[in-house]
Amino acid sequence: MSNYVITASERRGRAVSGLAIWTRVYLRRAAMFDFAIGVVCSTVAIQVRFDGHISPQYAVLSLVFPLMWVLTLWLSGAYDDRYVGTGSDEFRKVLNAGVSLTAALAIFSYAVNTELSREYLLLTMPTVTVADLIVRYGLRKRLHRQRALGRCMATVVAVGHEPAVAELVRELRRDTYHGLTVVGTCLTAESESLEVAGVPVFGGLDEVAEAVRRSGADTVAVLPSSEIDSGTLRQLAWELEKTGTDLCVAPALLDVAGPRTTVRPTAGLTLLHVDHPQLSGPRLAIKEVFDRVAAGIALVMLSPLFAALAVAIRLSDQGPALFTQMRVGKDGRTFKIYKFRTMVVDAEQRLAELKARNDCDGVLFKMRRDPRVTVIGAGLRKWSIDELPQLINVVRGEMSLVGPRPALPDEAARYVAHVRRRLVVKPGLTGMWQVNGRSNLSWEESVRLDLRYVENWSFALDLQILWKTLSVIFRGAGAY
Repeated sequence: MSNYVITASERRGRAVSGLAIWTRVYLRRAAMFDFAIGVVCSTVAIQVRFDGHISPQYAVLSLVFPLMWVLTLWLSGAYDDRYVGTGSDEFRKVLNAGVSLTAALAIFSYAVNTELSREYLLLTMPTVTVADLIVRYGLRKRLHRQRALGRCMATVVAVGHEPAVAELVRELRRDTYHGLTVVGTCLTAESESLEVAGVPVFGGLDEVAEAVRRSGADTVAVLPSSEIDSGTLRQLAWELEKTGTDLCVAPALLDVAGPRTTVRPTAGLTLLHVDHPQLSGPRLAIKEVFDRVAAGIALVMLSPLFAALAVAIRLSDQGPALFTQMRVGKDGRTFKIYKFRTMVVDAEQRLAELKARNDCDGVLFKMRRDPRVTVIGAGLRKWSIDELPQLINVVRGEMSLVGPRPALPDEAARYVAHVRRRLVVKPGLTGMWQVNGRSNLSWEESVRLDLRYVENWSFALDLQILWKTLSVIFRGAGAY
């Protein structure tokens, strides 16, 4: 293991300072944009409301408002470096700041008996909040592009069993937008391995602090392991506290999101209460209505495109424009799915001879260069246009806009017990795996993402996946 010694504390000093520098630069840039947005929105609102003729109190307010906006964002936690780059917390903090400042101005106006123009508030606060969300989104996408180039990354020492560490390394390499890169590992079980997925092994549990020093890591990520108890974790936290190294602990329930968990102190213990996933009730009814209405509107708007594609497919080989197939939906019920035909007419009959050339490692059949795909079909698949007729299935209530992939009957028949959990919700036109690699994912990764969706479904998550789907489709990545 001595082969992996990395020269001294200088590396650590550079790594930590580099992480701190780009984080400070990002947050400073965000604050500058926030201030500028406050200036522009306040000025525009005054011009629109008062046509440029303002009283002294509004002149003062227009000067103070940008500072108030930045201060409110700071108090709401919008400049917390923990939320930089990933998750929805940063955007939620901005929304909270908008609501809080609106309420504060209204209360202040009432308390001092000052008539603050409602039109000014209605023009300023929604505009400044929406504009800030757009700018923050732009800053995040720019950061993701930097991280794709290996910049603005935090370095991590992963602690856990070898398979779990290897899975973490692969996931972080694939999804660079998380901003984490594993530079070393300490294994909690006996192992002769010098590397895990190309990452050097620095030892066991007792060598974590030394591994941080030698690798120059910013963060230690502790994965679920039976060898790590509360005492061991507490001692590790004390050691890392001396160096200012961040400590992240992955709970045993890896795919349970924050909204479903609540920390409850009970009898001297800290217990993590896990709520059951919301698979029924009013929230699901809202999803159902939204799905059908949105799908119906989309079908009407896309009808000219559907007609043009149907004609083109028919003229290409005289075959039918639509392809229908039986799929397994919610609770194992079968239904007929609709797609634009992208393969030759006898594709199903030729499947048996191609089974041995499967590029997928699970129950799915996928080929990167499937000889049955037509010229028109290749284009439709690249941009996922062939899936659009499934809007009919959404309107009929057989599918949702977002959900797990609709399975073939023979695939569902081979599901092991935990995989059948995918069938407790309706399959979707798009889903978690479609926005996280599409056909490039392994079977295990696809299942894990589908199960994560089932366990953590929310209407906000659906909207987020729909938004990400547009970006994935425009790039045409991972489709074949």
